[in-house]
Amino acid sequence: MSRRADTVLRYAKTTGDLVTKAKQPGFTAADWAPLAQLVDTENFHRVGAFKEEMDWDAYVAFLTGWATTSEWECSFTRITEHDGLVFLELEERSVVGDFRSVVNSLSVYEFGADDRIRRLDLYLQMALPQ
Repeated sequence: MSRRADTVLRYAKTTGDLVTKAKQPGFTAADWAPLAQLVDTENFHRVGAFKEEMDWDAYVAFLTGWATTSEWECSFTRITEHDGLVFLELEERSVVGDFRSVVNSLSVYEFGADDRIRRLDLYLQMALPQ
């Protein structure tokens, strides 16, 4: 496995660990520091499933709000690297209040010359509500 693919897998695992930790009292945006070590925080750009765009600070605020109010877990499907991009496919399961969802996600990670993540694009597949 390449160094960049390994970074993406560590990013996903660290996110899962921190989502669990976020349920403890006193969790703050500063607790995302282990994730920030994998990211070029000065140049980071995220585009979400609804085409919302965020820099690192906005993303950390979003993550903090989401992680403190949600349960999340995932199953690995596939990881592929091509032309400096890493594509991570997961099945993600989450619970937010009474809402439960299962989605297939594809995250595209772009790296800088220092091998830190500088861009993250997210794509989702989900079943229509019944």
